Amino acid sequence: MNTDKIYAEQLVNEYAPKDTSKVVALKKLDARAKLPATIFGYTFGIASALVMGVGMCLCMGQIGSGGILSMAAGIAIGLVGMLGAGVNYPIYKRLMEKGKKKYAFEIVELAKEISERGE
Repeated sequence: MNTDKIYAEQLVNEYAPKDTSKVVALKKLDARAKLPATIFGYTFGIASALVMGVGMCLCMGQIGSGGILSMAAGIAIGLVGMLGAGVNYPIYKRLMEKGKKKYAFEIVELAKEISERGE
């Protein structure tokens, strides 16, 4: 392996003029495809964790009366939170696939155009 050649190619890539508008457009398209799924995943995950935490607080008697009814409600609420956390990732994956599918044609065409010009 010729390390001098690799180093020279890295320098050429670093100093070669780049058409940044197309690269920036490609990054924006990629972000636009992924952003809704990411926002949903974080938001739903945080909400599910908070619901589960409320259920735990009810079970331990930190909030509520601390009786049997409070514990049963806490278990039910905690299970709802756990269920939400459990389905968060499959929903996230489905939303990510949907976003990628929606913008796939534009991203692939722009990436081909950038890579062909680079050769």
